Amino acid sequence: MSGAGFILAINLVVAGLLAAAFLTVAAYDRARIAARWLAFAYLIGVVYFAAEASIPFFDDAKPAVVFAFALFLAATTVFNVGVARRYEVPVPWRLLAGLFVISVVGVALTQEQPRESFLRMMIYQAPYVVMQLVAVGIVLSARALKPIDRVFLTLLCLSALQFFSKPFIAYAVGGTGGNPQAYIGTEYAMISQTLGALFGIAVALTMLMILARDVLVDLTTKSETDTLSGLLNRRGFEQRAGSLIALSAAEVVPVSVVIADLDHFKSINDRFGHASGDRVIETFAAFLSDAAAGRYVAGRVGGEEFAVLLPGANLAAARLFAEGARTAFSSLPVQGLPASQRFTASFGVAERTPGEDVSDFMNRADEALYLAKRAGRNCVRVAGPEIVPLRQPA
Repeated sequence: MSGAGFILAINLVVAGLLAAAFLTVAAYDRARIAARWLAFAYLIGVVYFAAEASIPFFDDAKPAVVFAFALFLAATTVFNVGVARRYEVPVPWRLLAGLFVISVVGVALTQEQPRESFLRMMIYQAPYVVMQLVAVGIVLSARALKPIDRVFLTLLCLSALQFFSKPFIAYAVGGTGGNPQAYIGTEYAMISQTLGALFGIAVALTMLMILARDVLVDLTTKSETDTLSGLLNRRGFEQRAGSLIALSAAEVVPVSVVIADLDHFKSINDRFGHASGDRVIETFAAFLSDAAAGRYVAGRVGGEEFAVLLPGANLAAARLFAEGARTAFSSLPVQGLPASQRFTASFGVAERTPGEDVSDFMNRADEALYLAKRAGRNCVRVAGPEIVPLRQPA
């Protein structure tokens, strides 16, 4: 077996392993459709490498050459669909289909041209260049790119460049062989297959890392998110709060926390049922999420207990936030419950003092919440005797 044939065999095995890797990612989350498209692309790649290896066994190898070309182009086309799905960009179906058809027809028509023709070689490689650039355009059209996405972009550009360089390499090292059967034994085949393997594996592994990162983010999000309310759970809230408190301390800006508890929640469950109690929780959670509006961090830290961290807000500002939330929620209807029925919540507010950790900080807000409960509920209390309550309980 020639060196190029050996690398071709390695590429076939690697394509199969990559297909299996993407299928594994797809199996983890059936909604992750990008991984399925990418797995399909590498499965087509397996068939392509097998077809490429079979070319020397044909008496008239020209149809096999066109077939192998179409397979590899199909693999890059499907790969681009997977990239578009991953970056949530509309798939350019017409562009991809048009490029595929025109390219296959063009390569088929050039089979009667001399193999050493530079134009013929460029027509063969140009579709691969264009497909790589289409992938570049897809990634660039995504909204936010992280460093690993930029690495992926760079590799795609380099891959396009290596396809573009192949006619020049062939010309420099003596051509692609006198006929398709002779290709596998040429120096050009060795160089071409090696370059293809290097860039193909680099691009695939980078995409796998991107998908693995997505999986880790999903796992982290699920572990830190309360399923009923959609807000952060206590673990997620305290972790986020710890990071923001450290940042606020470094920038010497105030940070406050508001803890809220739905009033008479047991009686809501007893009177209307647990499903209705869940709807009250969902309604209050959605209300807090809207009130936070991306500026603050909201979480469900207990059964009917919620917390909002307010970076940049001092005690007076946090108290105003809590009072506004109390008033607004007390007039908010809950879907599925009587239109005249209203629900209330009690609020405790604290501003972090220097050196205070998340636990101590929230405990002081909890103490203020306890005072609000003792004062008759549906009111706001703050940690610290220096602040007079905004509203005396009725």
